[in-house]
Amino acid sequence: MSLRDCRGVPISCNDQRLIDSLDRLLDDCMAFQGDPLAEIEEILRAHPDFVMGHCFKAGLLTQSMETRIYDSMLASVQAAEALGDSANQRERGHIAALRAWVDGDFSVAVQHWEDVVTHHPFDLFALMLVHLTDVLLGDTPGQRDSVARVFTLWDESVPGYEFVLGFYSFGLEENRDFMYAEELGRQAVAIRPKHPYAIHAVAHIMEMKGRQAGGIWWMRSRTPDWAGGDFANHLWWHLSLFHLDLKQIDRVLEIYDNHLRSGKPSGDKYEELDAAALLWRLKLLDVDVGDRWTALADKWEPSSTDTLYAFNDVHAMMAFVADGRDDVAARLLNTNERYVGHASDANVAMSRIIGIPFCRALQAFAKQDYAACVDLLVPVRYRTHRLGGSYAQRDIIGWTLLEAALRARRFDMALALANERCALKPTSPQNWHMVARAHEGLGQIERAQRADARAASLLVA
Repeated sequence: MSLRDCRGVPISCNDQRLIDSLDRLLDDCMAFQGDPLAEIEEILRAHPDFVMGHCFKAGLLTQSMETRIYDSMLASVQAAEALGDSANQRERGHIAALRAWVDGDFSVAVQHWEDVVTHHPFDLFALMLVHLTDVLLGDTPGQRDSVARVFTLWDESVPGYEFVLGFYSFGLEENRDFMYAEELGRQAVAIRPKHPYAIHAVAHIMEMKGRQAGGIWWMRSRTPDWAGGDFANHLWWHLSLFHLDLKQIDRVLEIYDNHLRSGKPSGDKYEELDAAALLWRLKLLDVDVGDRWTALADKWEPSSTDTLYAFNDVHAMMAFVADGRDDVAARLLNTNERYVGHASDANVAMSRIIGIPFCRALQAFAKQDYAACVDLLVPVRYRTHRLGGSYAQRDIIGWTLLEAALRARRFDMALALANERCALKPTSPQNWHMVARAHEGLGQIERAQRADARAASLLVA
């Protein structure tokens, strides 16, 4: 018997209560509230033949990109496969996607989920997994187009419409369609104020446009809507970026200590990514962060040889080189070099194209071999999307390259790179300050003074 969920999508289950529970857990998942994983595990203990329940659990686990969850994810996939004869066409599509994922072929997994959405455009779970996986893989057009294919079919009469708006807003932002992205992001928040992903999409727009004061107001005025959810760590990181661009270092460190510096011995990798990304930006500004790197490196070290996701590896490398753990950094790099030589999963290309070069560049920067850092990053600077994540996250690569060029006294190159940044974000005080440093290095004192004056005027504004 096949019933349907609240959006009319068929589920091979004869218990409407289970379907209603799954609808609620999906809502909690996309609102970053509650503990959907623990709840679906409890449901599956009582109903082990709930095919879509197993798919839901495994689908949630795909987004962790951590080796510690692999066995649990594989067990869920195998449980779903064992029930394949009773699954419907839509569920078999999910099972195929999950099998591709555990086999390491993330792109094929996306293709299977895209096929599910094509036939079931109101399958919100499949749509979420396509969109979020495209973010993980750095497929910028896919983040937008996966939603565009079904967007006109959705409206406020369909439960979860606000989540579709949030996905589309973020995808549009990553493709630099800022005006439409902000319209949809704010619409999503108007429908559901406690919508961390849409709040996050609008924060991205303000970051990309250099609207620091507006970004601070947006995030702080909506803090009650997001600070208690599971996405709060990343949203605090976004708030810190606005303060960082305005050189409000005390506020940045306050955010780090109160919201990003987890006291747990080994925290969620997503939290550790944000912590490393912020501390490295402070390192580029020569800010003394005390013992913060040591505590963070302690948490990264157990996963130094995971080779599951290049995005994780480069952030782990930041912690190791910044804390002077040369042996651990070498172990991470050697493991990755061996891994790309024999593995065939989707992460191999990410590691080979940008992960390993950036790790080597981070090592060089920490050793003050700034020329080597520049030489490693220049050839890959237009391929950084292959690392995954967002433009705001990957900006750390371009910033590292520019700072290395300044310190290597390659001032012509530094000026060109700084001018690029100012063209994209002319309201950034940090960008104009780097223009000034490049002009000063070239002996162009009057130009340096004008650039510094521009930076100062933006800080006053």
